[in-house]
Amino acid sequence: MRFISARKMEVLLAALLSRSGQVVTTGQLFTELWGENPPRRASASLHVYISQLRAFLSRPGQSQSSIVTRSPGYLIQVGADDVDALDFESKVEEGRTHAALCRYEDAVASLEAALALWRGPALHDLRDGPLVNTYVTWLEETRVECHEMLIESYLRLGRHREVVGRLQMLIVEYPLREVFYRYLMIALHRAERRAEALHVYQLVRRALNEELGLEPCRSLRELQQAILNGEDASDMLLDGPSSPLLGAR
Repeated sequence: MRFISARKMEVLLAALLSRSGQVVTTGQLFTELWGENPPRRASASLHVYISQLRAFLSRPGQSQSSIVTRSPGYLIQVGADDVDALDFESKVEEGRTHAALCRYEDAVASLEAALALWRGPALHDLRDGPLVNTYVTWLEETRVECHEMLIESYLRLGRHREVVGRLQMLIVEYPLREVFYRYLMIALHRAERRAEALHVYQLVRRALNEELGLEPCRSLRELQQAILNGEDASDMLLDGPSSPLLGAR
């Protein structure tokens, strides 16, 4: 297996992949590679990096490079099978479509496959430039949305006991993401763990107060009241302002 050793080439490849199938201008690449102060021979250096990257990406029998010169810059042409990030996007969209059509078993399969592609923080050491940083921010937000859709699909299938541990870990990772507390309260209440469900409400209330000076959102307050009133957990609606599946319909 070959590896790119030069950091500039790594940044260049990440920048092109962040806009896969789109032209990235030379000016954008200058900024990504050198910030606001590109060297006097930036154009020549960029040309060398592009040539080296083309050689690195070449495959036996391939007649055309995946990096194409197209005014006013360059674009890279790759498929989802070549890049995990693109495969992730494809599987998330597939899962979203299944969920919107109430095919929750299929949604779970697609969304689990999407999350399985993650091996840690995306491009965490290449985020100095605006192109890569914006792309990684979007990618990470999509990952959170993927978790939300997956959990809701599990809950709609009645598989609430399976998501309790996962939700507890997600709350540690995203302590201000109210939807995960909401789903955990529902899962615990359905599992006849009412006291624990109410304790989760106190956790989110404390976290929001300490960090932002805010109270929980209306859907969380209403859920707490429903649990206090002893409403039937099986009849508890998932749809609400925070529901990613509702937003997809």
